[in-house]
Amino acid sequence: MTSPLENKHLSFFDYEHDPAWRVFRIMAEFVQGLTFLSRLEKTVTFFGSARLHEDNPYYQMARTIGYRCAEKGYTVVTGGGPGIMMAGNQGAYEAGGMSVGINIKLPFEEAANPYVKQHEDFHYFFSRKFMLDYSAQAYLFFPGGFGTLDELFTVLTLIQTGKMEPPIPPMVLIGSEFWGGLVSWITQTLRDEFQTISPTDLSLFKIVDDIEEVMRIVTEAEERTVR
Repeated sequence: MTSPLENKHLSFFDYEHDPAWRVFRIMAEFVQGLTFLSRLEKTVTFFGSARLHEDNPYYQMARTIGYRCAEKGYTVVTGGGPGIMMAGNQGAYEAGGMSVGINIKLPFEEAANPYVKQHEDFHYFFSRKFMLDYSAQAYLFFPGGFGTLDELFTVLTLIQTGKMEPPIPPMVLIGSEFWGGLVSWITQTLRDEFQTISPTDLSLFKIVDDIEEVMRIVTEAEERTVR
C-alpha cells in the first residue's frame, strides 16, 4: 500500500493520464540518457534477437566479438536484455571490459542481464531507441526480429538522409544466411524494380560472416575517427 503522501505525489504527477506531465517524463528520460552516454567512450552497439540462446552459433559469435571488442578497449553497448544482447555483454564482462545495457522496462522481461556493469532504464521505446542509435563507433546487427529490423532501418535512414554526422560509423550485418534474403529483396525490389532507393544506398551496410572481418571493420572505424 502507498502512503497518503505517495498518493498525493502520484495524483499530482499523473504521467499516465495527463499528457502535459508525460512530456516532462519524456524530457527526463532524454536528459538522463544523454548524460549517461556522455560518460562512455569508444562504444560499439550490438543489436539482435532476445530469443537466441547460448547454444546458438550467433550467440557464441556475439560473445566472442564482445570479448574481442572489450580487449581492445571498446565499450560494448546493448539493449541489456537476453539473447544476443546478453551474449555481447557476457563477452565484454568476461574480458574485464565495460559492459553497458540500455534497458526497456517490460512486464515480461527482467531489468537487465547479469553481465551488465552499467545500465540506464527507459519507460519509452522511442527514447531508449534513440540512445541505442546515438553516437556509436560501429553498429553490429545480428539475426533478430521486428525490433532488430526497426533499429536497422532507423540507422540506415539517419545515414541516408544525412542526419548522422561524419565520420559515419559502419553498419555490419552479421550472418549472410540470415541477412542475404533481405538484402536480395532490397536490391531487386527497392533498387532495381521500383527504384525507391539510390544504387549507392547499398554501400551503407556490409554483410559479414567472419569475426576477424568484423574486428577489422571496427578498428578501421576508430582510425578514421582519430584522424
